[in-house]
Amino acid sequence: MGAVVDRLASMGLTVPEVAAPVASYVPALRSGSHVFTSGQLPFVDGVLPGTGKVGAEVTPEDAREYARLCALNVIAAISSVVDLDSVVRVVKLTVFVASDPSFTGQPAVANGASDLMAAAFGAAGSHARSAVGVAVLPLDTPVEIDAVVEVR
Repeated sequence: MGAVVDRLASMGLTVPEVAAPVASYVPALRSGSHVFTSGQLPFVDGVLPGTGKVGAEVTPEDAREYARLCALNVIAAISSVVDLDSVVRVVKLTVFVASDPSFTGQPAVANGASDLMAAAFGAAGSHARSAVGVAVLPLDTPVEIDAVVEVR
């Protein structure tokens, strides 16, 4: 086991199998010293734990947990193309939150992902981030996340 997997294990987490794409794309792609992930949904064993808009059918607390699950799936996607311990920096996360029009707490939802990245990758997990409210996401998921990481 590597350091990242060990850190996740200390939190009671394991790197899941890479989520199967729901359309025509690959989960992650390495280009030079960077890995770009496709948008990852909060699948658990191939099932979405919830659907709907945050601030309506989905609570902000549940959405934060869904963001954490998305981040775990981002880590799985990264691990499909490189060893996780080769990550030298999580460069950028983009967090999409399917939001009720009155919901403005997207940054707090995104913290579920950011906190997991920091815990998993240590100092290399500090990253730039966008938290964007959107009208709808694939499969009516509340949260979707993609990432760019630098690797050696």
